[in-house]
Amino acid sequence: MSERWEPAAFKERIDTILGEFLVEEAGHLVRIDPALQPVGEQLQSAAGHGKRLRAAFCYWGWRAAGQPDSDALVRAAASMELIHAAAIVHDDIIDDSPLRHHLPTVHIALRTYLAGRPRARSAARSLAMLVGDHLMSLAGQLFAVSGLPAAYLTRARPMWAQLARELIAGECLEILSTGTGPDPDVSLKVVRYKTAKYTVEHPLLIGSLLAGASPALRAGLSAYGLPLGEAFQLRDDLLGLFGEPGDTGKDSRDDLRGHRPTTLLAKAWQAALPAQRDHLAGVLGRRDLDEEQLRDVRDLMTALKAPQAVEHMIVSRVREAVGHLDGLGMPQHARWALTDLARSVTDRRN
Repeated sequence: MSERWEPAAFKERIDTILGEFLVEEAGHLVRIDPALQPVGEQLQSAAGHGKRLRAAFCYWGWRAAGQPDSDALVRAAASMELIHAAAIVHDDIIDDSPLRHHLPTVHIALRTYLAGRPRARSAARSLAMLVGDHLMSLAGQLFAVSGLPAAYLTRARPMWAQLARELIAGECLEILSTGTGPDPDVSLKVVRYKTAKYTVEHPLLIGSLLAGASPALRAGLSAYGLPLGEAFQLRDDLLGLFGEPGDTGKDSRDDLRGHRPTTLLAKAWQAALPAQRDHLAGVLGRRDLDEEQLRDVRDLMTALKAPQAVEHMIVSRVREAVGHLDGLGMPQHARWALTDLARSVTDRRN
């Protein structure tokens, strides 16, 4: 791989690693019993999409410490995408989301194999939960057999444990705060722990720990990673409500139907007058929310300047993140790549 950051080429490397790894794992399951074929298929499908951002941040955490390109490191970085796939499967079950990347989510897809059976819906959700659990287990396995020296892996294991703990904490915080009064501080904490850390900060730190980076470099990467991860999720919140389903692959009504504690909702609630709050409260959590009601909520939030407030949060966090790259003494190609990633992960349509 050249010193120039080539996202498409990197994504192809990660896709190849994950594809071969999961085909092999699906084969192991089918050899146990052919009835496990749909489980193996969903393992592959769940991890078959995405821009491979988490793997990219792990890779550039390694390169920022002055290490060269390494196939073993790329395999270790690919394990970050299995963590993401596990989190998505579990998140879709919790939110009862029907679509992801324009395709049925795992718990919906598995209903096909259980059609006509008693309690098929519940059984499909149970199977999907186990698919998510197995993806998390496979992430650890791929990391361990990446080919990196054991001493390198040992340096990163505490951060791996922290990643898992904080990801679960964020998911739990979202569940506990769903349906409660919108609160910007609570929403931002959910953003930070559910998504921001495991998307940017933790992969960066794992890559840098594998590389033996200095404490100063790790601190700088953390200072870059946390605000950027928050900006990433804030953009996701905006796209979730204001994006086009044809671009996002998801229903724009999901966050409102689920009464999820997004920062966008919290900002609108904070700015709203009592009558406007009553209007919002009347649509939050409604499973029968229609397109006309969605347009009304969009218009109200726009009038309250909530999207503009979230956009300002995104811009300021990206600026803060990139500013922390100054003076870290990393190779120039690593700085260019991290600067490019900061822009690409927050300036997107899906």
